[in-house]
Amino acid sequence: MTTPKILVLLACCCALAIPVVAQPSNPAPAGQKPATAPGGPSTFTQLSEAAAKAREENRNDDAVRLYRQALKLEPKWKQGLWSLGMLLYDKDQYAEVRDLMRRFVAVEPQAGAGWAVLGMSEFQTRDYSRSLDHLQRSRRLALGDNKDMAQAIFYYVAVLQTRFEQYDDAMALLMGMRKSGSSADLLTEPLGLAALRYPLLPAEIPPDRKEMFRMAGQAVLADESQRRDEAEKLLSGMTAAYPNEAGVHSFYGVFLLNVRPSDGIRELKRELEIAPFNLTAKLRLADEYLKERQLDEALRLADEVLKLDPTNASGFLVSGETLVAKGDLERGIVALETARKLRPATVRTHWDLLRAYTSAGRVEDAKREKEEIEKLRRPDAP
Repeated sequence: MTTPKILVLLACCCALAIPVVAQPSNPAPAGQKPATAPGGPSTFTQLSEAAAKAREENRNDDAVRLYRQALKLEPKWKQGLWSLGMLLYDKDQYAEVRDLMRRFVAVEPQAGAGWAVLGMSEFQTRDYSRSLDHLQRSRRLALGDNKDMAQAIFYYVAVLQTRFEQYDDAMALLMGMRKSGSSADLLTEPLGLAALRYPLLPAEIPPDRKEMFRMAGQAVLADESQRRDEAEKLLSGMTAAYPNEAGVHSFYGVFLLNVRPSDGIRELKRELEIAPFNLTAKLRLADEYLKERQLDEALRLADEVLKLDPTNASGFLVSGETLVAKGDLERGIVALETARKLRPATVRTHWDLLRAYTSAGRVEDAKREKEEIEKLRRPDAP
């Protein structure tokens, strides 16, 4: 299995095209003490050339020493900051890499690779919030055709999104990685964590629960590949092995809704017995009740979600749809408009509002929703 660290090192070997030797922007003052012992390189040019040569010859300890000495003379030397950072990343000296990359992006703010390595170093020093911010910034900047770097960034972003409970975003990113050729072994545990909605990093999984997350991740991959029988066997085995773990029955239940809805409802109910505050399970069960026209039950569950999380866009969406289905157009539209405000890029909400406005005779509002749907469906939509 190719580990994220190896991906980083492979990617960073060719991530930046900066000249190996750079002249200092501020030459050292006359009479400055040599940076090395007498007889060794002492000027910035000599030190930078010696550092590059040492690195080419795999004399990494010498290269680290020489880069550090050169950077004392020229603190903003981009190639030196980058090269020293990569050498130290390989040595797991992440705190120093972080500090070097902060200096690097200060002088090269459009270098996506610099922000990426900064974010990865912050990940290793457990500064997770800054790490996610900086990795997301690197995604917005050009990385060229560096597939390894992109793969490493996506991995770290996805596992951090899971840790910050952004499960759907994490799942989408991980599945995108799989479709682009990333190793299934690398993605199995992160997929399992996102699917079961546990805010953990892969390294934080308790040893006695690793198999549970592995089975969940394998089930996601099997289902995505249309191997439904294999996916159900894995999920059934997971619920049998871990019958009282939060998330397990919810995941199985959502899978079953598309196959045997009554069994799916049973599993979701079992989930809510184990984890009464599982909002995802409540919403999926409410949505299923809505489809089956059990409107009072659907509305009850949606209202429970909104009491626990008054800013839950999906809760307002299901509540609004149910109210409209019950004939309460006025309250339904208010709920749907709140869902739109909280999550404006959800096409389903705009369709619901289009139909509701049309039923209410609000022609201009309906026309606006139709235009918004067309805009969101354009290929260049965010």
